Amino acid sequence: MIDHLREGFGVDPVCRVLDLSPSTYFARKTRPKSARRLRDEELIPLVTAVWEDSGRTYGARRVTRALVRAGHAVARCTVERLMRELGIEGVIRGQRRRTTVPEPTAPRPPDLVNRRFTAERPNQLWLADLTYIRTWSGWVYVAFVLDAYSRRIVGWQAATHMRTDLPLDALEMALWRQKIKKDAGLIHHSDRGSQGGFNWSSQHLDCGGVGWGGLRGGRRR
Repeated sequence: MIDHLREGFGVDPVCRVLDLSPSTYFARKTRPKSARRLRDEELIPLVTAVWEDSGRTYGARRVTRALVRAGHAVARCTVERLMRELGIEGVIRGQRRRTTVPEPTAPRPPDLVNRRFTAERPNQLWLADLTYIRTWSGWVYVAFVLDAYSRRIVGWQAATHMRTDLPLDALEMALWRQKIKKDAGLIHHSDRGSQGGFNWSSQHLDCGGVGWGGLRGGRRR
């Protein structure tokens, strides 16, 4: 970005806007490439070639195997990293999993975090999210609540569905384990919620002073 803008604005003004040190920029330009970067530059065309030859269907596992068979010593984690950087991926069988389907008509509480995911004490800011994993018996979804101060998971719940009960149970567990009181000054931040969105009638915890946050939003306890 700096290389692109320096001709029109100069390095110092661009670095000042980006909150970067000009000396860091010039050091980066003159510093010799690291061994990892040199290795990446060797592997990138090989990874791209294998992926293209597969009809753009191979994922990191098959690309790695193809490279190893061709005599290239490369780890799967390296191939995964390079494919992420290149923005390429293999074909995923079956339907993609989506942990959130936003409900456009659902109310959006105000954003109390403003993308500042830091806290000065425990139980000041909680962050909630959903993830999933494929098992022999099907998909399993996990909701968890993370304390922004300690980076510790304070509540979690697993289920075979993504209904409202799943993240609410994780939140209830966190409240019980941390012994949160009504005037604790806690902000609970999440995305738009589970499939179908949260609606106020389903938030039985709201009666006790807790509400679920909306997109980039939060509720204060």
